[in-house]
Amino acid sequence: MKLNIALLAGDGIGPEVIDQAVKVSDAVALKFGHDITWKPALTGAAAIDAVGEPYPDETHEVCANADAVLFGAIGDPRFDNDPSAKVRPEQGLLKMRKKLGLFANVRPTFTFPSLIDKSPLKRDRIEGTDLIILRELTGGVYFGERGRLNDGDTAFDTMTYHRFEIERLAKKGFEMALKRGKRLCCVDKANVLEASRLWRETVQAMEKDYPEVEVTYEFVDAVAMRLIQWPKGYDVIITANLFGDILTDEASVISGSMGLMPSSSVGSEVSLYEPIHGSYPQAAGKDIANPLATVLSAAMLFEDKGLSEEAQAIRDVVNKSLAEGIVTEDIAEGGKAYKTSEVGDWLAKNI
Repeated sequence: MKLNIALLAGDGIGPEVIDQAVKVSDAVALKFGHDITWKPALTGAAAIDAVGEPYPDETHEVCANADAVLFGAIGDPRFDNDPSAKVRPEQGLLKMRKKLGLFANVRPTFTFPSLIDKSPLKRDRIEGTDLIILRELTGGVYFGERGRLNDGDTAFDTMTYHRFEIERLAKKGFEMALKRGKRLCCVDKANVLEASRLWRETVQAMEKDYPEVEVTYEFVDAVAMRLIQWPKGYDVIITANLFGDILTDEASVISGSMGLMPSSSVGSEVSLYEPIHGSYPQAAGKDIANPLATVLSAAMLFEDKGLSEEAQAIRDVVNKSLAEGIVTEDIAEGGKAYKTSEVGDWLAKNI
């Protein structure tokens, strides 16, 4: 298979972890007889520095014409610490999601056998956890009307949802549930928010089309508690943009490190694959960042292209690296800590 993949390294540790995912993907391509063409493009603070725009038109063209997008991270403390900044790296990510039509962020949460006791949660609570959170990406409070009133002393952000946005995400959730444990949980705040009431009535109306799926409805604050107490109780979760942003980061603790969790953002045309962690600027350029989440995101890319054997080869070699202690300092825990590049080299060699 020939694959044309847009490569958006982004900011901070993004370029370092992306380099390792490329090494591993190229090793897979060599082993299984595929041809990958990588097309690098700028985004985030790197793009602001170069052209003044966090998601330039040139980058969009590269992404729109690709078979998939492999993405590193966005963010820079120069902008985080400047509330008056008119252009921010994160605006590039929001713009990219909107322009590419990336409406569903798919975040799996699972445990690694060799790391089960390194999670801050008890083994009996998390062992066997295997759930997916689908976060809506193009609507909600991140895209609603916002502004300042009363000479800047009052601020507002509006949570706005259209029925079609909820329907397309829920459809994805129902379809995933059918292939998994046939359980779907819609997470909202329908006791308070009108937007959440629209979520609930929309999903309820769709239940009849998926009679095999058991559907439940829970408030987001209750789910925030139950994810830690009883993560094995969930199969597929669907939720709004803001709630999903928070819950997916909470769920990442179950595995033991945010540096281990992959994700994808899917749309009607092209899909994007990225680690769930941020740009971690404190580690940028030090060759210490954990590349495994980005490598596993590449595995999701192969899986979605119908290359299941290739995806499994990546997951297997990642599990092998964890079992043999070929890991970066964040999960080394007193053992030898390998450099980011060393982990990537080992993975590629063992592929």
